Amino acid sequence: MKSISNIIIVAIASILMVSCFDSKQPNYQYMPNMYKPVGYETYGEYEIFPGNQEAMLPAEGSIPRGWQPYDYPNTTEGLNLAKAELKSPIPVTEESLLNGGKLYTIYCGVCHGGNGDGKGILVQNEKILGVPSYADPGRTITMGGVYHVQMYGLNSMGSYASQTSELERWQIAQHVMNLKAKLEGTPLLTPENSEVEEAPAPTMEAEAETSVEQH
Repeated sequence: MKSISNIIIVAIASILMVSCFDSKQPNYQYMPNMYKPVGYETYGEYEIFPGNQEAMLPAEGSIPRGWQPYDYPNTTEGLNLAKAELKSPIPVTEESLLNGGKLYTIYCGVCHGGNGDGKGILVQNEKILGVPSYADPGRTITMGGVYHVQMYGLNSMGSYASQTSELERWQIAQHVMNLKAKLEGTPLLTPENSEVEEAPAPTMEAEAETSVEQH
């Protein structure tokens, strides 16, 4: 009997609370900044701005924070030039090699394989085919070329410029060069041996004769 009385009391209280609710009256704002932001709303209209438009074009000559110019175009000529003359601006250190290996595992290993043999998990599962080994004959892989391919992508590989920073791309390039060296049995890049010469870039004619591309 007592439980029935409690249920009736709760029901009556609920009805009274609902009946007193005014849908036209706003509720309490516990965090008013969530409803009324201090800053200007994106694409909002404000008289303080020209044309009353908050979203305006950047000032002429402005660049994104952290942006660095890259002078090599996304062309075959640009790739060949990057292979021939683009050098890494960062030194070979234990930290850069370690970070390069981690980043390679995240972005590259699924296709190119953990040791650069072109047998990543996607290749093994036949999700993507035709990924060459870094040590395949006829391929010219240089530090600058690896960086360039990360910037623009090549063939079925897309660009990683939006996912990685300039520093991270050079660290990945260091790791790729070491994977290539391991496959070929040549000296590795190390802090003590960072002056390993890169192979010269092929001529345009030689590049056209082979269908095996960089990275």
